[in-house]
Amino acid sequence: MIRKYAAEALGTGLLLVSVVGSGIMGDSLAGGNIAIALLANAIATGCALYFLITVLGPISGAHFNPAVTLAFALRGEIAPKNAAIYVACQIAGGIIGVWLTHVQFGLDILQASTTARTGIAQWVSEGLATFGLLFVILGGVRHRSEAVPTLVALYITGAYWFTASTSFANPAVTISRGFTDTFAGIDPAHIAAFVIVQLLIAVVSTPVFRWLFPNDTKSLD
Repeated sequence: MIRKYAAEALGTGLLLVSVVGSGIMGDSLAGGNIAIALLANAIATGCALYFLITVLGPISGAHFNPAVTLAFALRGEIAPKNAAIYVACQIAGGIIGVWLTHVQFGLDILQASTTARTGIAQWVSEGLATFGLLFVILGGVRHRSEAVPTLVALYITGAYWFTASTSFANPAVTISRGFTDTFAGIDPAHIAAFVIVQLLIAVVSTPVFRWLFPNDTKSLD
């Protein structure tokens, strides 16, 4: 289990390096063109998800996301204790990833975002983004497990553009992005609502996906 916990922390940390780092780089090179900055952010994040899931998936399942871990726990595929440790590792890894990104770009390590992301439109967007991500993951695991890295990478790359919130869809990512006052940040005061929506969707959608994509075997590893 130690290797699994380490994989979750490492994977989430590197994911945040990609999200925040590409946001900083894209924003600095786009000359004020937000569309170009967002495109760079989306592509880099999708690429990172592909290689992280491919490399670390065989070790921990490559959740990197408390909402995903919660869904698998509700399906009986990971024990509650292990799921709780997964989530702690994801959040810790994500925050460390943000701090390392600040170091490599010569920024203050400790920051708090001032980017407002709140309101019904943003919350509905996060609900849809999280539902879609779980749909892709659980459907992919059930029917084409070898394609999951590609499916998730393509989904998130696209969801950056077709969701109003740019598809956080991940409580660990949401929390971590509160620690950066850069392109990818979110005001800490707005984090709780995002996380509540993401986890609520995981709880509500899991029975739907259990029916649509029934699991053949169960494991409490």
